[in-house]
Amino acid sequence: MNPALDLGYRLVALAVCVYCGRKVWYGFVERKILFVNGDWLDWSRWSRQVFYRDTMPIRYWMQMGGSAFGAVLCLVGAIIGWQPNS
Repeated sequence: MNPALDLGYRLVALAVCVYCGRKVWYGFVERKILFVNGDWLDWSRWSRQVFYRDTMPIRYWMQMGGSAFGAVLCLVGAIIGWQPNS
């Protein structure tokens, strides 16, 4: 594989890891987290909801857990890299 593509993959994975990690950290400190819908066609107000830890704890912790899992998964991807033919 081209080393430049592997480096690009690792940098993107590291950037997404930092983004998700900061989202989890600020969500934990501020006791609220922003849910962003991944659907590009849905631009309604329901696609950007704020979940508060005190009023919506299940949705809050589901979003926190998913973001933390994404951060860990991207960190593993940044460390291991792209290895399709190993």
